[in-house]
Amino acid sequence: MRTTFAALCLLAALALTLTARQPAFDLVIRGGRVIDPETNLDAVRDVGVTAGRIAAVSAETLIGREVIDARGLVVSPGFIDLHTHVNDAATYRLAAQDGVTTALDLEIGVLDVAGFYESRRGSSPINFGTAASHPWARVAAFGETPTPGIVPASGRAMVTVAGDAERVAMRREIERGLDAGALGVGMGLVYTPGATRSEVIEVFRIAAARHVPVFVHVRSTGRLEPGSSVESVAELIAASAITGAPLHLVHINSSCMADAPECLEMVAGARARSLDVTVEGYPYGAGMTDLKSAVFNPGWQQKLGITEKDVAIPETDERLTAESFARYRAQPGPRLVLTYTNPDAVVDAVMTHPLTIVASDAVMQNGRGHPRAAGTFARVLARYVREQRSLTLLDAVRKMSLMPARRLEGAAPAARRKGRLQPGADADLAIFDLAAVADRATYARPTEPSVGFRHVLVNGTPVVRDGRLLPATPGLALRR
Repeated sequence: MRTTFAALCLLAALALTLTARQPAFDLVIRGGRVIDPETNLDAVRDVGVTAGRIAAVSAETLIGREVIDARGLVVSPGFIDLHTHVNDAATYRLAAQDGVTTALDLEIGVLDVAGFYESRRGSSPINFGTAASHPWARVAAFGETPTPGIVPASGRAMVTVAGDAERVAMRREIERGLDAGALGVGMGLVYTPGATRSEVIEVFRIAAARHVPVFVHVRSTGRLEPGSSVESVAELIAASAITGAPLHLVHINSSCMADAPECLEMVAGARARSLDVTVEGYPYGAGMTDLKSAVFNPGWQQKLGITEKDVAIPETDERLTAESFARYRAQPGPRLVLTYTNPDAVVDAVMTHPLTIVASDAVMQNGRGHPRAAGTFARVLARYVREQRSLTLLDAVRKMSLMPARRLEGAAPAARRKGRLQPGADADLAIFDLAAVADRATYARPTEPSVGFRHVLVNGTPVVRDGRLLPATPGLALRR
């Protein structure tokens, strides 16, 4: 009897030992500098991932079926880009190589929200989402055929004041998009000069009723009154206060230019009085838009405080003249151009301001576009964390992950699992070498991918491994 009991004890001990050695996680990220911007964790940890979510963050060694050696590397939540355009596979792949795990088309949005989500289901390397579109709803309401491009070209639907019938049709299109899962309403007021203040407030009321933000490109830019940047920001803060709709102001650097610091103070004042207003910026001095849009309607030089010589063809950096401006604008199809409006001092002040979320405003068509589509997030890490030391690593990661996640949580509860690195969060992770991370894209060569991101995981699946882009498509919809 004693022998049998002893044998049983031995077998039990052996079983426990074997069980303890069994992999507890699908994947373990070993020994990286783990950053969680919500809890302010900045320490060497192992991260255990199971079924696409973070299951453990531990100072002890974890056991997994697969291991990524992250010693000497930073492990952070994947970056959430609130502002992208032309969301095709090529743009998503560039974003993944820049540490982005979720890319969202929120400034302009799309008319066919259901189609947007369905066309990407099962085929995207990163998570995706969109807003319902006020500009494209205007095109539909006026019975016009949508033109190619990231924004509608200047035409009757953009410049005409809407009557009752058009406003009813617009409302129907926007609500249809929200019912299909849109994360908010996108408004590019600079592209829709026909939209009255009353129309803007009506759109804000639609968003307030559905508890979603309005993502807005302000009506006008510059210091010329009426129509200054300050007036344009004030219009939107007022609309938010009147309706209760959350407001997100896009690319405050290019929307407010020299007055960006004042516009940021306006946002801070609104927030101090309990208004739900957020703001974003991108770390480049030149903006980009379509030469055919209403931005360049007559009088643009006075409004923007620039001339043709401050407008350039991105592929060649050809600075325009009055003659070439007219020639390019008369050609068929969209024509992306650069607008040189911001000195580095303004851009740096915007990007390091505590309220500024990092967002790329990624624009890329047929290999043409702005380097921000490929390099925004690496540029923030390289310029502001490593070189200038004007942002801590924790603060930079917060601007690129937690802050955008919090902007989305009221509309999409799933966003509460993003932008964090803690048990229960989605395993959207960027693993990078802070000493080597850098943007390589330029205005002439905008599709050069960033370097330094060793591994990028989306829902627990690597899409970048050992610095190489993989063909995996684990991206999921983020929707209302």
